[in-house]
Amino acid sequence: MMRILLFLSLLLAGGTALAQSSYDAGLIPKDLLPYASAVVRNEERTTELKGLDNVIYHVRRVITVLNKNGDDAAGLAVGYNKVVSVHYIKGLIYDEFGKTIQKISERDFEDVADIDNNLFTDDRAKVYTRAVTRYPYTIDLEYELKIKQSLLFYDWKPNPESGVAVEKSTYQFICSPDFKVRFKEINLPGKDIGTNKDGRKTFTWKISSLKARRVEPLSPEWNSIAARLMIAPEKFEYQQFSGSFSDWKDLGKWIYDKLLANREELPLTTIEHVKNLTANIADPKLKAKKIFEYMQQKTHYISVQVGIGGYQPFSASDVDKDGYGDCKALVNYTKALLKAVNIDSYYCVVQAGDSYKTNFTGDFANMNQGNHIILCVPFKSDTLWSDCTNQSIPFGYLGAFTDDRTVLACTPEGGKLLHTARYTAGNNLEERKADFVINEAGTITGNMETQFKGVSYDDREWMVDQGQADRLKSIRRYYPINNMDIQALAYKQNKSVVPVTVETLKLSARDYAAMNNGKLYFLLNSIDRYTEYEIPKQVRNRQNPVYINRGRTEEDNVSYTLPKGYKLESEPLSVNIDKPFGSFTVTMAISGDKLTYKRKLQIKDGTYSKDTYSDVVDFYQAVADADNYNVVLVKN
Repeated sequence: MMRILLFLSLLLAGGTALAQSSYDAGLIPKDLLPYASAVVRNEERTTELKGLDNVIYHVRRVITVLNKNGDDAAGLAVGYNKVVSVHYIKGLIYDEFGKTIQKISERDFEDVADIDNNLFTDDRAKVYTRAVTRYPYTIDLEYELKIKQSLLFYDWKPNPESGVAVEKSTYQFICSPDFKVRFKEINLPGKDIGTNKDGRKTFTWKISSLKARRVEPLSPEWNSIAARLMIAPEKFEYQQFSGSFSDWKDLGKWIYDKLLANREELPLTTIEHVKNLTANIADPKLKAKKIFEYMQQKTHYISVQVGIGGYQPFSASDVDKDGYGDCKALVNYTKALLKAVNIDSYYCVVQAGDSYKTNFTGDFANMNQGNHIILCVPFKSDTLWSDCTNQSIPFGYLGAFTDDRTVLACTPEGGKLLHTARYTAGNNLEERKADFVINEAGTITGNMETQFKGVSYDDREWMVDQGQADRLKSIRRYYPINNMDIQALAYKQNKSVVPVTVETLKLSARDYAAMNNGKLYFLLNSIDRYTEYEIPKQVRNRQNPVYINRGRTEEDNVSYTLPKGYKLESEPLSVNIDKPFGSFTVTMAISGDKLTYKRKLQIKDGTYSKDTYSDVVDFYQAVADADNYNVVLVKN
């Protein structure tokens, strides 16, 4: 991963002056308490640019934690590395009446390294573990960082998460009169501009009485609905690099010219090898696929976050020699291999993540957007995308980690905002066919085949490389059929641009159907059903719009051969629901001793009115009701 955010996830805390006004929890305005687990009593953040390689970031933050759900909002962790140093940390902890119960100094913080099996980094953090167990309590913390770069400035987020209210918060940016800086205000009031006693320019934002937003299911990404300030310089320095940018074109040009320059050279032996490897392949897409697969089998992923390595890739020759690299290095290496066989490609910065598809802000360029690098390969009739850090992913397939979002492509002409491949609700298909037999004793036997397409391809990816014993344990979490005995379980994958994972299963289960008073009972859908736990909770007076991050389709076609001489006791199940956000149909029919069950559920991604939420809850309730339908058969 790239070091794009400079430990913003660690910089959750701030604020203290040892002389303080009363932080009695009882003085919090009553209108800030609804939905709040913590309240920011006072926050003052200041970024002062003294030079392009000398930035002071000062934070003072006082936050009252009302219950255990607010503990994370008052997290005491400050990140640093070779570019960011901690000047000081100090603070106090108050009880519910605002009385000091503990002083905090830097020696109370544990110094920890950011260590991961696939991570090589100089990132560290000073972490304080609270001993407070009685609520409410107040943390009053102050720290100052010295930063030897001006490429990135920390975003300001007055309420960093749901459940946090803000009594008062202020942000200032101080610089020389001739320093050009851009700001992007999201859900914020306007700024004040003035000068201080030294004649330096000061930009100030203030926010107060900001109510907490409660946690609501199916809500948009927090950054899109919360108050936020983004900052970007025109001129900057980062270690030995300097430059300027005012838009994405400029920024992409700087990355291409400065960070990627002279990084694509390969040994002549490697160039000849890939040319020979693809000599008999005429189709450029198949040629690119061959190169990509060669890269996958030759390399493995390791993240590098040291110094400028957080942004600049290893050279292609180093990756070729050592056989490893991070996302930057592996994309750059693949790009060099493709260039050797005359195929152009783009080095692209993306904000990766499964939970939300995050786009770059089109009208505001800065280096805080993006945490991963992927490859774009434009062909005349199509554009393909690949994630070079995954040694098993098919060429041209991205999956849920980087699909359907705006990214920055770094080209010789400058930066271009492009959009990655989108997998629609129809593309993300889980298609299942099953043939079962139920005998008079209630035992079920049969075969089932399921195809996973689109991003659903990944649903069984982790099981493909498991040993059979582990597979047999794992599969039971997907098919919770009592007394299930698995006779066969196998996987195969088609790793084309539109990949498919195929699961085949042969099973039996005793007592699947129950006999009682001459009637036979069994669950119609035992393999793909929603339960009450999966229904979103009803929320009154919802604040947020409804957001569905990813669409998908489930199609089941199941046949049951029944004991002879039985018929349905009541009318067959039939459901047909069609909503803007999804549809659900179920049909059931008996012909002779054969019961056929067809089910199709489709969820459509998108943002919908908050008034839609009650319909969404009712929709999932109807799905769960139908999925848990019990068949009752009686003798003819």
